[in-house]
Amino acid sequence: MTFHRTPNIYAKSVKLKVADLEESLLFYQNVIGLSIASKEKKQAALRAGTGEAFLFIEELDQVEPKKMRTTGLYHLAILVPSREQLGNVFKHLLETGYPLQGASDHYVSEAIYLADPDGNGIEIYCDKNPADWQWDGNFVRMDTAYMDTKGVLAASSNSKWNGLPDGTILGHIHLHVAELEETVDFYVKGLGFDVVQKYGSQAFFLSTGRYHHHIGLNVWNGIGAPVPKKNHVGLAYYDLQIPSEEKLEELTQRLTELGATLTKDKDNLYTYDPSGNMIRLVTA
Repeated sequence: MTFHRTPNIYAKSVKLKVADLEESLLFYQNVIGLSIASKEKKQAALRAGTGEAFLFIEELDQVEPKKMRTTGLYHLAILVPSREQLGNVFKHLLETGYPLQGASDHYVSEAIYLADPDGNGIEIYCDKNPADWQWDGNFVRMDTAYMDTKGVLAASSNSKWNGLPDGTILGHIHLHVAELEETVDFYVKGLGFDVVQKYGSQAFFLSTGRYHHHIGLNVWNGIGAPVPKKNHVGLAYYDLQIPSEEKLEELTQRLTELGATLTKDKDNLYTYDPSGNMIRLVTA
């Protein structure tokens, strides 16, 4: 998965605010197949197999349910290493009886969709061979077609379910935003992403290193959607992996020139996109 390595910039991990830590842990372990990397008080870190944690969850003291028609998380996307592994996931999900929201063939990937107990969207997907992706200049061909569910199930290994395998990572993050022009500028001019696809004036897909997308942005919750309150469940922030301290300094300067908000907490540097989504900028 070279698209999620240096020198690329990519979403590495995400932190969610949840209403009930134990309920969320049961879901993410038993349904999704993650394991607990660490846990303390009202927080936990989750990983696939023996890999690095990429999902962090925190129970709020005073919590309100996820609000519709706001900015924030559309879905976090978990990337499994192969179609065989996606078949194993699909078979497991069907056996659990947990409600699914859809399954799609995006030409560059195949994906299954569902939501956690708080309504946070989740995509579990595998990439098709990048050599088979079709590009028209700088735009990659993507669409939303029916997934070959029988083919995906047939690709499964028929082995006993043991959770998501080693090599599973956060593949991308997809966000609700209040508008697109300024927000896309923030990611392109400020953070160095390229626009690799767009759906009219409704959604943009951005990446580095010619991935199909590390970041998705959409206005499907409405132009001018408000920022959720801090005590609403949903996205706390996500981590962008920056390849070096030198690159971080360059991006910090670019963000400053754009007028973006930058804050520092101990060793952590945070910024906000124009729609209020918090990003933590991290280096190796």
